[in-house]
Amino acid sequence: MTYYVPRGGLPGQEELTTDRAVFTDAYVLIPRGTMRDIVTSQLPHWALTRAWVLARPLSGFAETFSQYVVEVSPGGGSDRPDDDAGAQAVLFVVDGTPTLTLEGTDHPLRVGSYAYLPAGARWSLRNESASTATFHWIRKTYVPVEGIETPEALVTHEEDVAPQAMPGTAAWATQRFVDPLDVRHDMHVNIVTFQPGGSIPFPETHVMEHGLYVLEGKGVYLLNTDWIEVQAGDFMWLRAFCPQACYAGGPGPFRYLLYKDVNRHARL
Repeated sequence: MTYYVPRGGLPGQEELTTDRAVFTDAYVLIPRGTMRDIVTSQLPHWALTRAWVLARPLSGFAETFSQYVVEVSPGGGSDRPDDDAGAQAVLFVVDGTPTLTLEGTDHPLRVGSYAYLPAGARWSLRNESASTATFHWIRKTYVPVEGIETPEALVTHEEDVAPQAMPGTAAWATQRFVDPLDVRHDMHVNIVTFQPGGSIPFPETHVMEHGLYVLEGKGVYLLNTDWIEVQAGDFMWLRAFCPQACYAGGPGPFRYLLYKDVNRHARL
C-alpha cells in the first residue's frame, strides 16, 4: 500500500497562486497543494512533531470532530498525547512505523494500521525508526448514553478488514472497522473504495457530517451543487445535509478515509 503523504515544502515564486481550495457554507475543499510547512501546527507535549489541522469545530459550520495529519520525526512522539479526557480517537497510519503503547501494551504500527482509542484510554506514541511516521488523527468528544457500555479499544490493520460491497454493485465497497449496528460507537471511520468508473449513483443528503481524505486515485465529487475534481491527498469537509456523490476517475481505484458521526439523538 502506498498512500499520498504531505511532505511540506514551499512552492517557488514562479508558481501560480491559484489552486483548488474552496471554503463555502456547505463544504470545504483543502487540496494537497495547500499542505505546506508554514501552515503546520505544533501540538502540546509532542516532541519533533508537526500537524496539518484539516478540520476543527466551527460555529455555524461543522460541529463534531477534528482531524489532523500528524508527522512525527525520528525520535519524536508523545507520552501525553491528548489532555482532553472526553476525546475518543482513531489513528490511521499512512507512512512509517510508529509504535502505539495502549494501556501498557506496545503495538508496532505500519502503513494501513488502524487504532480506535476510547475516551479516557491511556496511550502514547513514539517513532523510534530512522524515517518519519505520518498518521491521520481523528478526534471526537464521546457522547455516553445511560445503559449502554462504552466501546473497547481496537488495534487492527486494513488487510484484516474485508471490503463489503454496497448493494447491487461490485464497483463500490466499504471497509468498516467497527460493526455499524454497534450503538456503543458514536462515530465511524471507514475506508471507501470505488473501482474505475464506479459511482455514488444519487446525491446523498443526510444528517451525518463528513471528513473525507483521499488516500489514492482520483475522482469527480459532487459537493452541494459543485462537481469538483479531487485526487490523492485532498481533503473534503462536509457539513450535515450537504448533497454529495462521486464518480471514480481511474485508471486505478479511488479510495478515501471517511469520518461520520452516528448513532445518537440530535441535540436540541
